[in-house]
Amino acid sequence: MSAVGYTIAWLLWGLLFAAIEGEAIFSKQPGATLSAHIWQWASLKNKGRGWRARRFAALAILAWLCAHLLTGGRF
Repeated sequence: MSAVGYTIAWLLWGLLFAAIEGEAIFSKQPGATLSAHIWQWASLKNKGRGWRARRFAALAILAWLCAHLLTGGRF
């Protein structure tokens, strides 16, 4: 795929994400948004089974993503 193809694919992905998240926000259904799913998976609202490992995994992924984006991919 060419650079233009990737740009178009990422734009389409962003539009799809916006459509799904927008529908979830306006549906007012509990647990419909991406945030709610991440909070549930990482046990951020409660202390379900394996909560420490899941919280650490969420923190590690977010820390890596921030470092990766802010260093231009050097990390």
